[in-house]
Amino acid sequence: MRVEWPTVALAAATYGVWAVAGAWLYPIAPVPALLVMTVVTAMHSSLVHECLHGHPTRSRRLNEALVAINPGLLYPYRRYRETHLRHHNDIRLTDPFEDPESYYQAALRHRAMPRWLRLLLAANATMLGRVVIGPWLGAAGFFAQEAAALVREERGARKAWLLNLIGIVPILVALNAFGIPLWLYLLTVVWGALSLIAIRTYAEHQWHERPDGRTVIVERSPLSLLFLNNNLHIVHHKMPAAPWYRLPRLYRERKQEWQAMNDGYVYPNYFALWRAHAVHAKEPVEHPALYREV
Repeated sequence: MRVEWPTVALAAATYGVWAVAGAWLYPIAPVPALLVMTVVTAMHSSLVHECLHGHPTRSRRLNEALVAINPGLLYPYRRYRETHLRHHNDIRLTDPFEDPESYYQAALRHRAMPRWLRLLLAANATMLGRVVIGPWLGAAGFFAQEAAALVREERGARKAWLLNLIGIVPILVALNAFGIPLWLYLLTVVWGALSLIAIRTYAEHQWHERPDGRTVIVERSPLSLLFLNNNLHIVHHKMPAAPWYRLPRLYRERKQEWQAMNDGYVYPNYFALWRAHAVHAKEPVEHPALYREV
């Protein structure tokens, strides 16, 4: 399709449900309204990921415009696009310096950190920690990097932040009209949406000698739609031009091949992942193979 209409429709529904939850539901049932807004804000994050991969149109600007109004507030589209596309260099996956989305630390850098930070990172290596404190750690690290980029006048950084500020103005105006305090929205909707996305990102990648063995398959989940089927993550990495609604069929057609390709890095669902790693880290904080000179 020149235009992938299922994605366009989903984006329209996401903004529509967010607005209805704030304007109609919040005055009569604040808690359910905030829960609904949390879920659709997480959906917006998934749509951002879809758009930066060249969906749902052939126009890069149209794709960006589709998700330009940012209910998640914190992450500029263009900055995420730049780092995420670098992350798709599978040869560099999990490298603490070369992969912008790696959760591993180089041993020398990790051991030089203050003890309190090492404890936080150890907690963040568990699934419970990733869901609860992961959004705060991720935001703190991201803002520190972005502040440095702005100071050194990195190309495109200021424009990306300006566009994001423009994109959050309608959200701030709407929140004021709904009567939802910004602090409450940040502590419930923004944090909650990032926590939901953290369920997906927790196990997306692990170190493996072969790049194909570094990317997970979570076969089925009630959260699959919310994640736009990125639980089938190796399929996405191998076929990033495939739209979200085709990933399940692509996986089913070659299921055994995909599982052999990633050396059996497969979970049946996110509940199995939670049972195994809610309080027990799946991976060490220090990268198990790279930068082990200490």
